[in-house]
Amino acid sequence: MAQNQQAISGTGHFYSLLLCISTLFVLSSHIKYKNDMAQIVSPSLLSANFGNLQEDLKMINSSSCEWLHIDIMDGVFVPNLSFGPPVLKYVAELCEKPLDVHLMVVEPMNYLPAVKNLGAKIMNVHYEACAHLHRAVTQIKDAGMMAGVTLNPSTPVHLLKDIIHELDLVLLMSVNPGFGGQKFIPHTVNKVRELRELIDSTGSKALIEVDGGVNVETGKLLAAAGSDALVAGNAVFKDADPHAVISALRAL
Repeated sequence: MAQNQQAISGTGHFYSLLLCISTLFVLSSHIKYKNDMAQIVSPSLLSANFGNLQEDLKMINSSSCEWLHIDIMDGVFVPNLSFGPPVLKYVAELCEKPLDVHLMVVEPMNYLPAVKNLGAKIMNVHYEACAHLHRAVTQIKDAGMMAGVTLNPSTPVHLLKDIIHELDLVLLMSVNPGFGGQKFIPHTVNKVRELRELIDSTGSKALIEVDGGVNVETGKLLAAAGSDALVAGNAVFKDADPHAVISALRAL
């Protein structure tokens, strides 16, 4: 009888050990999968050479980047103006990459028809500019685009808790919006970690995108913290070998 009990106990320990090994294998496989996924790279048109825009768009088309990031500024929500309809129409006609449209404007939903007509993949609105965010997100999705929400550097991640499950993408600004070439705000790395925890804990499928002061060095920190997509302006367009920079960012 004692031998039988020992055998049963030994069998139980054996299966417990197998369960632990299987669990560790699944977890390690998941971590490896996350680390092995390439970063999506979305070069920012704001840093392109508008004296020779066609050549820069040819470079984008021939590169390994996934999207082209377009900042639309109204001079009210942010100090600067950026692109008007004629330029955007030209870009949409020449660019072969999906358009990642970021609206830095006070009434972003007024632009919905224009952004849709560009054939944009993503329409991204600021949390700070939308009094009725759920309605805005629903309208963007109904228009056939991915719905993104942007947070300014001083806007905390937890404010998205009640809508994170509805979002396709969250863009964290790692500089104050409105100007290109600004210095990266280091606290953004912590915000990426916090947002990753929120997304994973809620089962949301939202991607994490970061914009501002992104280069290979800062991109490494962001990728390690859990980012999915990197917007890079000067790091790409001002480099002598933009294709190499894009490839390096994707590999982070």
